[in-house]
Amino acid sequence: MAKSLVIVESPAKARTIGKFLGRSYQVKASMGHVRDLPKSQFGVDVENNFEPHYITIRGKGKVLQELREAAKKAETVYLATDPDREGEAISWHLMTALGLDEERVRRIVFHEVTAEAVRNAVKNPRGIDQRLVDAQQARRVLDRVVGYQLSPLLWNKVRRGLSAGRVQSVAVRLICDRQDEIDAFEPEEYWTVDVTFRPVPVNGQTEPAPEGEAGQDRPPAVFVARVERRDGKKLELANEAEAQRVVEELAGLEARVASVEEKERRRSPYAPYTTSTLQQDASHRLRFSASKTMRLAQELYEGLPLGPEGHMGLITYMRTDSTHIAAQAQAEARAFIEETYGPEFRPARPPQYKNRKGAQAAHEAIRPTSVYRTPEKVAPYLSRDQLRLYRLIWERFVASQMSPARYQTMSVRVAAGPYELRATGSRLVFPGFLQVYRADETETSKMLPPLVEGQLLEQLERKPEQHFTQPPPAYTEASLVKALEELGIGRPSTYAPILETIQKRGYVELVDRKFRPTELGRVVVDLLKEYFPNIVDVEFTARMEAALDEVEEGKQDWVSLVRKFYDPFQEQLRHAEATAERVKVADEETDEVCDKCGRKMVIKHGRYGRFLACSGFPECRNTRPLLEKIGVDCPECGHPLVKRRSRRGKTFYGCSNYPDCRFVMWQKPVPARCPKCGSLLVEAQGGRGRKAEWVCPTKGCGHRQPAADPKEAEAIQAQA
Repeated sequence: MAKSLVIVESPAKARTIGKFLGRSYQVKASMGHVRDLPKSQFGVDVENNFEPHYITIRGKGKVLQELREAAKKAETVYLATDPDREGEAISWHLMTALGLDEERVRRIVFHEVTAEAVRNAVKNPRGIDQRLVDAQQARRVLDRVVGYQLSPLLWNKVRRGLSAGRVQSVAVRLICDRQDEIDAFEPEEYWTVDVTFRPVPVNGQTEPAPEGEAGQDRPPAVFVARVERRDGKKLELANEAEAQRVVEELAGLEARVASVEEKERRRSPYAPYTTSTLQQDASHRLRFSASKTMRLAQELYEGLPLGPEGHMGLITYMRTDSTHIAAQAQAEARAFIEETYGPEFRPARPPQYKNRKGAQAAHEAIRPTSVYRTPEKVAPYLSRDQLRLYRLIWERFVASQMSPARYQTMSVRVAAGPYELRATGSRLVFPGFLQVYRADETETSKMLPPLVEGQLLEQLERKPEQHFTQPPPAYTEASLVKALEELGIGRPSTYAPILETIQKRGYVELVDRKFRPTELGRVVVDLLKEYFPNIVDVEFTARMEAALDEVEEGKQDWVSLVRKFYDPFQEQLRHAEATAERVKVADEETDEVCDKCGRKMVIKHGRYGRFLACSGFPECRNTRPLLEKIGVDCPECGHPLVKRRSRRGKTFYGCSNYPDCRFVMWQKPVPARCPKCGSLLVEAQGGRGRKAEWVCPTKGCGHRQPAADPKEAEAIQAQA
């Protein structure tokens, strides 16, 4: 017998681990799953306790043969797949497919790809955890039952080629329900009245700074208070006349400070990232999709060449719902914080963060494998996007181990006749974790001048302002992931695939980064709500997720779980097949005209996404790609610029007159020219609290300007 064999999923992980273990170990990659249910058959034996019929995935025969040859020569085979249900299932499939004896197999898990973690895992192997395998198998069988048996019904009743997913359908319903709320919303008018005051100095009180000269440590000369009550009751102003009445009544009233309350407020740091919060923050701050975030995180986890340091994993495992941090990592972070920022930035005790109910406490949060591997140190070895995501993870983790920020706050009540007004101010006195990580810029210092109870105030301006209540916001990728997690739908490994799948199926679309259901999505959800209420029921799906967790914990048998779902589902399926009527989905009409017959073109959905087709089908079979205009004209020929995708899926912007005009840009152009050189300006997202800008892409120009709002942009385009 020769070397021990270690099997991981990917070549990148194999390269990294191979450097740690040395010549006594041979490390090979399985390239992900090697067995699965067949695509062309149901693959589940319902009569035999839902026994799955697994086959070798097409193209994996050669990989398995190489692994068999290596396993024959090895005394011990270490299965080092990812530390979750999916990874456990891959290890189990490998053991079965390779025909390995359990005595020769060692299952090892580690949550970071570092030399110490891998070597410790090899010293502490275990067997395959059948509970994890059963939980994954139950999920796979449930999804196969729904997908394989429900899809033909959708073909017959709606449109050929459709498919439905057990968890994805709930996500589509959430988006449909939210859009219904938005469509039904009727805005209500309301008004507020703000008053600008100048304090009248009292005996011994120094004059505040002149207006406009107040700095971080100098109080302003004036402050603004909002009218909140009249005769002790909350004031609600429904229209301009009511607001104007308040303004007129205030004009003749003496105003004095009724009370001043000062106290210190502490703002605690955020917990380190879980999969969900990482996807949300990467969406908000970096504008990454959930799938892009997970792809980059996978690369950082599996390891990258870091120059003299060699291949090294930069972050811990990125599929986790736990905020737990290992004691050793906390100790290292505390030492780093004290060395870098000072002892006052290190709290007396390491912070502890509460996990949400059902979280896998044995896992760790997403953190850097070493805080001393700062973003600046690894920058030369990472791509731009890898570095941006790593910086986000590094900053969030370091900040999570730092002291709270402290603010000096001031709350003032002003009395003017029957009216009560309120103003609040705050001043940052100690930045704490904000020294490293600022999630947003809404918490800015807003100081008030020095005030004492009973002090007379001079009214400078009374400003009535109209407002309208706002509808609930449409879901973005970030807010949908947050909703799925809060509702108990899906798990860390499924958020990104859910978002990707519902878009690929044409059930929803992203418009200006907000989800909007398509007509097709609404039709499918309505059908499921009527005939398969459990499939699109949030609570039912959440209970199913909890039941899968119980299988993993050994509290429930996976076969009985599937049986409880399967029998009622079959009844619903038979009823729908017998009674549901066929629904026609109207195609979305466009202003495009067919260049062959002159009829209007409509938007259709195919296996590769949306495309334009002639409304005269089948008489006219003309089709062409659907080009998404961005509201900017080509600077070379004047035709509209459109959004396109490269073969690798990367977005770029090109002329709709292609191939006659070959103008392209990788950054999104905006309807404005550079005042210096005349080039089209492009979008530059501020990120990390900075506002979005329009910048000149011409090398050496360097022009930047604040981004215009959408209405301004339309006006600029109209004038161009």
